[in-house]
Amino acid sequence: MSRTRIVRWLRVLLPLVALTMLSTMFLFSRGSDVESRIPYAEVDAQAAARDNRIVAPEYSGVTGDGAQLTLRAGQVTPGGSGGSAGDVALDWLRPDGLRADLTAPQGGLLDGLVRLEGGVRMTTSSGWQLDTPQIDARTDTSVLQADRGVEAQAPFGRITAGRMRLAPAATDADAGAAAGDSAGDGAAVLNFSDGVRLIYQP
Repeated sequence: MSRTRIVRWLRVLLPLVALTMLSTMFLFSRGSDVESRIPYAEVDAQAAARDNRIVAPEYSGVTGDGAQLTLRAGQVTPGGSGGSAGDVALDWLRPDGLRADLTAPQGGLLDGLVRLEGGVRMTTSSGWQLDTPQIDARTDTSVLQADRGVEAQAPFGRITAGRMRLAPAATDADAGAAAGDSAGDGAAVLNFSDGVRLIYQP
């Protein structure tokens, strides 16, 4: 057989052998597990689109007198009046170091006011624990206020009152039972008014 004929046969056979090898590789290759490694969020997409919800939003700001506010919620449903939030938590920190942590089933932020409602629990770094139906926190100055009744557990006993206000001493003009956390102008003052009752427990 001449060399020319051998070359012609090789031109036909070699491409066929290569195609056979490639076909075998694709036929017996392992299945890709890329899809199994892709994380999927367990969220009802249709419900989220229908309800127009925002999941786990967070708002942070600083008041004019230096208090830091951080508002978090499990979810927010926007609305014409600012919307509503569920599973709300507010971290409130004054420049003098006084801290208050507030939690509530629902709340919202509108026109410079954070409102927590539905049963609010507030604890302070100075040892106070307060329960009230509603608390308003201003975003322009470090003021927390409850006007719908409050029950407080203090380091020295229990207090019930119609109103509560936590504010700098220079801006707190309400009358009633007050407890300051430090002395000096602008120190945080926790003021109770409107039918104050104290059970002293030394």
